[in-house]
Amino acid sequence: MSLVASLRSWFVVLALAAWPVGQACAQSQPAPPGPMAQNPSPMVEHTRAHPRLTEEHPAGQRYSLSPGTLFVPAAAGHRPGVRLLFFFHGGDWIPEVAVAREKRMAVVTIQAGAGSGSYAALFTDPARFPGLIAEAEKQSGLRFSEIVLGGWSAGCGAVRQILRDPASVERVARVLCIDGVHAGYVNGTPGPQESQIDAADLDAWLAFGRGAIAGRKRLLITHSEIFPGTFASTTETADYLLRAWGLEPHPVLQWGPMGTQMLSRVRAGGLLVVGFAGNSAPDHVDEMQSLPEFLAWLLKM
Repeated sequence: MSLVASLRSWFVVLALAAWPVGQACAQSQPAPPGPMAQNPSPMVEHTRAHPRLTEEHPAGQRYSLSPGTLFVPAAAGHRPGVRLLFFFHGGDWIPEVAVAREKRMAVVTIQAGAGSGSYAALFTDPARFPGLIAEAEKQSGLRFSEIVLGGWSAGCGAVRQILRDPASVERVARVLCIDGVHAGYVNGTPGPQESQIDAADLDAWLAFGRGAIAGRKRLLITHSEIFPGTFASTTETADYLLRAWGLEPHPVLQWGPMGTQMLSRVRAGGLLVVGFAGNSAPDHVDEMQSLPEFLAWLLKM
């Protein structure tokens, strides 16, 4: 799905399908309407500029995979030590621009639909991910030195599903999650103050984060102030994870990439969690547009 299409479908699905409500009312009462996939947030705001990257298609080789497309930048060639990034739900050209800037990195871009469930479904078979790595190596003739996972919004559903398989976790060195760690509410609704989040939706992130804190992995998570209302926001899940890791976010006031405004930052070992201002669709897209800089952060950790 293109960024434009993602923006237009903002109120329909952000990352997860709508979470089910309780049992139907008694037969004498009309059934309540089903929940929205997400409560509305402002579609636009004019507090700050929202710059956008110029679309580019770097020189290199592209190979069709099942699913996705492998791009090997011309600068990477067949030199040893080329990393491979799998990026979900970010279109093709922004991830390609990001890896081209890193010189010795290739990317597999995969688009699966609007909701995280469509991405998770791609990897319900644990053999799918290592098979896709093998396919990328066969097509390109490269032996990749390091495997990196990344996703934006709904695409993080694929990352979470892959990280649920211990053998796949062993293959993955670094993970980049851009405004996409979501979870359900235990009772289906938020609040009234601290919401009860379904911990099962965060177990994979929790375990990988512990490996990052210990220095065995690298994990970068970003989140915004967007509040879906019918499932846990990325701010709520970040707070949950930080508490579980025994960490506290540090408030900051500074500019981030693409004119974003950073609000919080916490670093521990190979873990970095960064919070950004914004509760509108352009704010969400700002973070995807920041992929080249976020990737550079991750590779330097």
